[in-house]
Amino acid sequence: MIGDKKVLFSGMQATGNLTLGNYLGALKNWVKLSDEYECFYCVVDEHSITVRQNPAELRKRARALLTLYIAAGLDPEKNCIYYQSHVSAHAELAWILNCFTYMGELNRMTQFKDKSAKHADNINAGLFTYPVLMASDILLFQADVVPVGIDQKQHLEITRDIAQRFNGIYGDVFTIPEPYFGKAGAKIMSLQDPAKKMSKSDENPNGSIYLMDDPDTIIRKFKRAVTDSEGQILYRDEQPGIRNLIDIYRACTGKSVEEVLAEFDGKGYGELKMAVGESVVDQLRPLQSEVERISKDKAYLDGIIKNNAEKAGYYANKTLRKVQKKIGFPERIR
Repeated sequence: MIGDKKVLFSGMQATGNLTLGNYLGALKNWVKLSDEYECFYCVVDEHSITVRQNPAELRKRARALLTLYIAAGLDPEKNCIYYQSHVSAHAELAWILNCFTYMGELNRMTQFKDKSAKHADNINAGLFTYPVLMASDILLFQADVVPVGIDQKQHLEITRDIAQRFNGIYGDVFTIPEPYFGKAGAKIMSLQDPAKKMSKSDENPNGSIYLMDDPDTIIRKFKRAVTDSEGQILYRDEQPGIRNLIDIYRACTGKSVEEVLAEFDGKGYGELKMAVGESVVDQLRPLQSEVERISKDKAYLDGIIKNNAEKAGYYANKTLRKVQKKIGFPERIR
């Protein structure tokens, strides 16, 4: 709790290019939370290096992601938007929490198994202890709530277990975070494989709409979107490609399923794809314009990076010093 507000923590990795799924499913909803919560939104660059990164590319993507946060409507005066690597308390607390986390707990993490399969040539210790760094991210700010998708639910559970274990030994040190289940964002699936989520790491670039794709690229990708041979525009599980297109159209236009089905009654898949593509172009145009405008103002961005790193560091270090004292580290001489 900071002031009268509960604390909310979230972040995105500084790898790949954000997709329409990231925007409609998460980022767009974050904007609505800053009035209700004290929000910390992290550009997660320390987690990113569990997979080898090109250094110049990582720096560029981190800045681009921070710019996107602001362009999407996150006010950096109301929300603390910062780089994870600029607040050393993340890594310091993670080491301490490693000593309160059991190997068996980490062995059960499904994301470690999945990522190990994808990166068999680089199964590093950081990948294994990834959930502990995530626990550190959350617990540093005494977060009351954390927005989680299905793929992160297990990580929040281990965060709660670690916090409760630490509190059981040393008293009330950490706030036990709860999952945030606000209004569900649109779940956007791949345009080429509607059985799986649209992903910034998709090997097929035609499966994802990236937030900075130009209008021609967006329309082309929708024209290539996988549908089926039924020839009817219905909203049902048996037609996952059509269902996904309808979900995207609804998220961009605010229309109900019934309104969309009425609009396309008797029309073909080609017309649906074109309409969805154009609605996405309209949705992303103001975002892209804001990214372009903000990117040109280096002094403005640098000021946000500096000021918010200091703000995040202040709150993070309050927790870290408390933890260090509890476990018996010598006090710092100031």
